[in-house]
Amino acid sequence: MSKFFDYFQFAALVLFLLLFSGKALYLRFGKGINTVTVVAGKRGIQRAMEVSFIIGLIVWINEVLLYSLHIGFRLFPGLLDMQFVNSTPVKLIGVMLIAFGFVIYILALIALGDSWRMDIDNKAPGKLVTARIFSVSRNPIYVFIDLYFTGTFLINGTLIFLIFAILTVAVLHFQILQEERFLAKTYGQAYRDYCTRTGRYIMWKGNL
Repeated sequence: MSKFFDYFQFAALVLFLLLFSGKALYLRFGKGINTVTVVAGKRGIQRAMEVSFIIGLIVWINEVLLYSLHIGFRLFPGLLDMQFVNSTPVKLIGVMLIAFGFVIYILALIALGDSWRMDIDNKAPGKLVTARIFSVSRNPIYVFIDLYFTGTFLINGTLIFLIFAILTVAVLHFQILQEERFLAKTYGQAYRDYCTRTGRYIMWKGNL
C-alpha cells in the first residue's frame, strides 16, 4: 500500500507540472499571451512574498520527489522529518483531497480560457470570468493549491510538509487580497457584484 502513495504523489506532481506548463506554453506560443507575470513590476512586501513563494514551491517540489522516490538526501535538518501522522486512513484522505483539487484545477483552467494568468497582469488582464467553476468559488486555483499542499502533508505526515501547508495557505490568502484590489479597480462594479454572489473560497454570501 505504501508504494501506492509514492506512485500517487509522483504522478500528481507530474500532472500538475504538465497542466501548468502546457497551459502557459499554449497561451504564450499559440495565442501570444505572456501568462507568467510573477515579480514583474512588483515592489516591497508583495515582491518579497512572490519571490518567497516561487522559491518555496521549488523546494516543495524537490521534497515531494525526495519523499516519493525514497531518496536519502534531505534539504532540511532531520528534525523536520518528525512524523505527526502515519496511518492509512489519513493518507487516503490526503489522496482524496489532492484528487478533488485536481478536478477543481482542471475545471478552472477550462473556464479561464485565454484569461488564465499566473499572478496579476497589469498590461493585459483578460476578461473577467465568473461562470462555471468560478460561480462556485472566486479563487478555485488557490483552493486547489491549498488542497494539494494539505493532502501532501496528510500522505507524508511530517513536520516539513505541515510547515509548507500552513505557509502556503497564509501566503495565498495574502495574494488573494492583493488580487481582489486589482480586480475591483480593473473591472469595477461587475467585480463587486460578482463578490456579493460568490465567496472567496466557496459559494456563500459574503467573502468566505
